[in-house]
Amino acid sequence: MAVVAVSGEPGCRWEEVARHVAHQLGFTLVSEATLRHLLVDEFGAETAIPDSAYASAALSILARLSRDSSLVVATPSAEAVVASIPCVLRVRITAPERFRIGTLMLEHHLDRTAARQLLQQLEREEKALHRKRFGRLTPALDSFDLLINSEHLEVDQAAAVIETAARMRRLHDHGPLTVGQEAELQFQARLKLARHRITPAGRAALTAKPFVNESEAIFANLLDFYRIDWQYEPKTFPIQWDASGRATESFTPDFYLPEFDLYIELTTMKQANVTKKNRKIKLLKTIYPHVNIQVFYQKDFQNLVFKYGLTERVPAV
Repeated sequence: MAVVAVSGEPGCRWEEVARHVAHQLGFTLVSEATLRHLLVDEFGAETAIPDSAYASAALSILARLSRDSSLVVATPSAEAVVASIPCVLRVRITAPERFRIGTLMLEHHLDRTAARQLLQQLEREEKALHRKRFGRLTPALDSFDLLINSEHLEVDQAAAVIETAARMRRLHDHGPLTVGQEAELQFQARLKLARHRITPAGRAALTAKPFVNESEAIFANLLDFYRIDWQYEPKTFPIQWDASGRATESFTPDFYLPEFDLYIELTTMKQANVTKKNRKIKLLKTIYPHVNIQVFYQKDFQNLVFKYGLTERVPAV
């Protein structure tokens, strides 16, 4: 699979260029309007995707689409969204201000003063959106593989330049993403989305739980993403008793996964806490040898998802 990511300054007709590129290369065009529609299909009309989560939500959609077709992604800041996808050609269309003002005059039937005001407004909106989504006003030049000044090029000529670059990069030689490649991209996207409690459409909202820390809430959201039934702190195990037989110390694992008959204790970043948990878990395993329990790092959850093929449980777009 290959992706051509096309974006540009207001007034450069970069969306038209992208449409020509998709036609000439035989790739599937994903416009901003198309992506918005797919996001609604995936996450539900009632779900507001925060700006800081937009890139992850869009990546989840594009990774799935790229299993079936090579793509031309024509959205603002497309280069940032597809940065982690293998085999990408990132293109930025630009032009001097006078040219862009002239384009807006023709497209919107405006005089020069009104067109200049419109351009300034569009530029402010573009910068504000890029800052909200990616933390900076404008993309860095090294985010692109190809910069095109469209002042002296017609739309089809600019598209031909991109087509030539794509063929020189041999994008057509790349097949679709493998199952493993898509699963890796999906996992990373969903890990970030889980921080915002965002789940696919058709899924009941996560019931509010008195989670002790953010990592537990994130983990619960990831479990929901992969359709894994879970219970939060369902059972407490006594692990130390006094002389009279009363429990003096106990341990409550964070999660229980009924499908796997597996208790899970999430780790923390503090080594002292990890050591304390490991001591309790060792006691628990000694006293209750029939209880299946594991200490989980992020990588352990990723291995669980891939090992059991749970990525296939996520509804397709």
